[in-house]
Amino acid sequence: MQQTADTQTTTPPGLDKPHKAGDSQGFPGGRVNYLAPLPLPTGEPPHDYAHAVGAVNDAHLSFGVGMPHVFGRQLILGGCFFSGIVMPVILFPLFIALLTPFIGGTLLDTWQMALEMFKTGLKIGPIGTLAILIFLLTIWLRHHLKNKTIIATRFNRQRREVCFLPEGHTEPIFVPWEQVSAWVIEARGVTQYGVQSQFAMGVGFHHAPSGQDYTLEFATGGLGMAIGNWEAIRAYMDHEIHRLKDIQDPFDLQGPDDPPHEGLHTFYNARERMRRRYREGEVGKWHVLGWYLYHLCTLWTLPFYLTEWDIGRVKRMHQRNVPEAMRAWSEPIPPEQWAKPSAELLRQRELLANLRQRHPQGSIFDLMAEVGRVVQTGEKHYAVER
Repeated sequence: MQQTADTQTTTPPGLDKPHKAGDSQGFPGGRVNYLAPLPLPTGEPPHDYAHAVGAVNDAHLSFGVGMPHVFGRQLILGGCFFSGIVMPVILFPLFIALLTPFIGGTLLDTWQMALEMFKTGLKIGPIGTLAILIFLLTIWLRHHLKNKTIIATRFNRQRREVCFLPEGHTEPIFVPWEQVSAWVIEARGVTQYGVQSQFAMGVGFHHAPSGQDYTLEFATGGLGMAIGNWEAIRAYMDHEIHRLKDIQDPFDLQGPDDPPHEGLHTFYNARERMRRRYREGEVGKWHVLGWYLYHLCTLWTLPFYLTEWDIGRVKRMHQRNVPEAMRAWSEPIPPEQWAKPSAELLRQRELLANLRQRHPQGSIFDLMAEVGRVVQTGEKHYAVER
C-alpha cells in the first residue's frame, strides 16, 4: 500500500510568522525543528524512506503521492496465506501434536487430535483467508482511490519553484523554492507500553491571499529518516541527484536499463544478489532458506506482477489529473533560463560548511541556528567567523 500525504491546514501553526532553518518550536510532548527557509544542506544521506516521491526527471520531482511498492502487496498476500492457511492447517495441528503428550495423551490420541485440527483448519482456512483478504483489499482500495483526487506537489529545479494544488483548489499555487518551509517533528507520549516516540517530516507555505497555511506532512520511522526525506528533495533541487534510483534503491536492486520503480525486475535482481552473496560466503544456508521461505509465503512473484500493474494505473490517474497550468509549468526550459540560487542562500551555505568543519559532531539544528545568529549580527561578524 503506497504512502500518501494529504495537503492540510493544521500543523505546524504559524507559517505566516517569520522563521528560518535552525528555528525550534516546542509543544506539549514534542518539538518542531525547521530545516527551511532557506534550504540549507543537512549532511544526512538523501533517501526517500517513505517512498513519497513518485517521479523524477530533469525538470521536476513529484512529491506527496508515491508509487506503489512491493511490500504492500506482499503484506496482503502473505498475511492472507499465513493467517488463513499456514496457521490453521499447519501450525495449529503441530501445536496440538506437541502439547497432547504433555497432558497425558497417548500416541493415538496425539494423532487423532492433530488430524481433527487439520480437518478443522481445512474448513475454516478458506473463510479466514477470504475475510482477511477483503479487509486488506479495502484498505488498499481506500489508498488507491486517493490518486483520483490528490495531485502530487511538484518541485521544479529549473525554475526553482514549487507547485502546490491544495484540496478544494482548481488552480495551482506557485511558490519560490527558497520561501518554502520544511520541518521535522519529534513527539513523545506515554502509553500502557511505555514511552513511545513519533517522527514526521513536512513542507508547506503561507498563502497570503487566503491567510491559510498549507502543509504536506507524513510520519517517518525516525528523526534521521525524516531529515533524509527532506534532504532528498533539497539535493534534487540543487542538482546533486538526478534519478529516482538515487533516493529509493538502497539495496541496488535496479539495473541500468530497469524502470525506476519496483517490479518483477527487482525480484530477479534480489535473487541474483542473494545467490552471489552465498557464493562469496557473505551469507549462509539459513539466510538462503529464509529468503526462499519468505517469498514462497508471499506467493513468489505475484506481488511483483501486481505492483507493476498498479503502478501503471496510478501513473495514468496522475497524468489525467494534472491541470494545464501545472503541466505547462513542468515543461523543461532552456539552460540559459534556469533560475540560480540567491546570493543569501550561497552565503549561508558557505557559513554552514565552515561551521560543520569546526564542529563535525554538532547537531545540524544547532549549526543552522548558529548560522542564523551569525547572519543577524551582520557582515562584519560573518567575516570574523570565517
